[in-house]
Amino acid sequence: MKLAHLFKQQVASMLQPVTSMTEEELIQMLEVPPTIDMGDLAFPCYTFAKTWRRSPDQIAPEIITAIEQPLADAHIQAQAVGAYINLTWDRAYYGTEILSSLEEQQNTELQIGAGKRIVIDMSSPNIAKPFGVGHLRSTIIGAALHRIYQAVGYEAIRVNHLGDWGTQFGKLITAYLRWGDPEQLKLNPIGESLRVYIQFHEEVEQNPRLDDEARDWFRKLEQGDAQAVELWHYFVDVSMQSLQKMYQRLGVEFDAVLGESFYNDKMPAVIAQLQRQQLLVESDGAQVVRLDEQELPPCLILKSDGTTIYPTRDLATAIYRKEIMDADQLIYVVGGEQTLHFKQVFEVLRKMGHSWATDCIHVPFGLMKVDGKKMSTRKGKVVFLEEVLDQAVERATQIIAEKSPDLPNKEQVAEQIGIGAIIFGDLKNNRQNEIDFSLKDAVTFEGETGPYLQYTYARIQSILRKVQTMNNSHHNQTTIELETNTTNREWSHVSWALLIHLSRYTYELERAATQHEPSIIARYTLETAKLFNQFYNKDRIVDAPLSVKAQRISLTMQTELYLKRLMTLLGLQTPEQM
Repeated sequence: MKLAHLFKQQVASMLQPVTSMTEEELIQMLEVPPTIDMGDLAFPCYTFAKTWRRSPDQIAPEIITAIEQPLADAHIQAQAVGAYINLTWDRAYYGTEILSSLEEQQNTELQIGAGKRIVIDMSSPNIAKPFGVGHLRSTIIGAALHRIYQAVGYEAIRVNHLGDWGTQFGKLITAYLRWGDPEQLKLNPIGESLRVYIQFHEEVEQNPRLDDEARDWFRKLEQGDAQAVELWHYFVDVSMQSLQKMYQRLGVEFDAVLGESFYNDKMPAVIAQLQRQQLLVESDGAQVVRLDEQELPPCLILKSDGTTIYPTRDLATAIYRKEIMDADQLIYVVGGEQTLHFKQVFEVLRKMGHSWATDCIHVPFGLMKVDGKKMSTRKGKVVFLEEVLDQAVERATQIIAEKSPDLPNKEQVAEQIGIGAIIFGDLKNNRQNEIDFSLKDAVTFEGETGPYLQYTYARIQSILRKVQTMNNSHHNQTTIELETNTTNREWSHVSWALLIHLSRYTYELERAATQHEPSIIARYTLETAKLFNQFYNKDRIVDAPLSVKAQRISLTMQTELYLKRLMTLLGLQTPEQM
């Protein structure tokens, strides 16, 4: 039951005859007042000033008079406040109905994506490089979107498109054979790979021929050279072991792990089709698809040395996901710096005759910087995610030791809090915003943080345990008394604000899915916690007067259910004690 939208429709239908605007236009004009004591909805009258030839302040009371009877019939109070009409629903009339609808809303399976399959390209780190905080965004945003898509009815498939192919492997093989230490590679494979990779980019500035050597090794790899393939397999295997540890800590899983190398035998068919359709043209020795009519640069398909490049692999990947994985939509959770690349790839697909190219969606996100500077593996400017997670957990451990030394399962809770702080610290931001990563800010446990949400959830659990104890001690007498008072009609400002907010869950979930924006859920979750804490601080719950006890306990129970669902969508754990 989308109560927020139903209320807007209700008001729009009253205003339509008076304003001569469409109901949809009126719905778009309705606003939510800054505070609940000002009303549930507000209608601005500025739009009519010119045609009605009166000030908005004069128009507002006129409209109220014109719809006085429909307002009364609908149990809605209206007040003119300057240029606005503030509308308030009769809490005694609507409160019980809305409270009852919360359970129905929570148990209703949304059908927006019913019968449709989404394949999500997410995380996709490069092999033989450390998992830095720069990889966090694609991983966390992609995982949250997967859960959101599923919640609105899609079949969502998570694919980790590992960067396990390309010229960088020619560079890595060259670097390892020149400067690598086999013993160090066994002891610390990622660290040693990173060391020689950085050294390659330092040395190539004085010796440009190293680039030719690297290209030659990648060509050997593509041709199946035994030494190149053996080294490549080793780098992939040790990298996957390291990556899996990170994914496990973040609570992230995949339905398929298919690296770029998986599509090697699928690229010739793509190239052959482009040739048959006469889409390939030569440019400085390379083969490209021109996209002049779209005002885009040419899309490079084959380099001058005959090797493939990532647009070639992405074309083969998209076709495989559509034709073999049977995707209705292809979602690419990849940084905003790749926007041009995806425009080119999608346009080439369209030129190849694939009408489903319009179902390919790039979900970009802003760059994550450290101290205002872009991270770069080749320059050694990277913050290891493992170190960040460890420090966040250590900070949580210290706080627990200070404030809750007797807390059961302290190590487990500290892990949940620390990881939650990092995850929510990312997701609360609009995904397209650039983030300047600060470990100090990331592991702060006050304000708009993951630990604040977890603490609120634990507080609710404590309240409900007290309710259960109260029920048991009174041999269920309290429960019986509460059941006889479930039709209580008194609502305070804080309880009403929380009630109306929870009724918006379905609307916010749909909005997050259609906009591919997890921050909508993150901000909604944060507001849920804030409103509950205001309710908790102003209204008595466990020892409330009998006339309002049932209502407040029921509202608390519903908040617990919604908060758990919301935090789960974001990937946060919900410890019951903190």
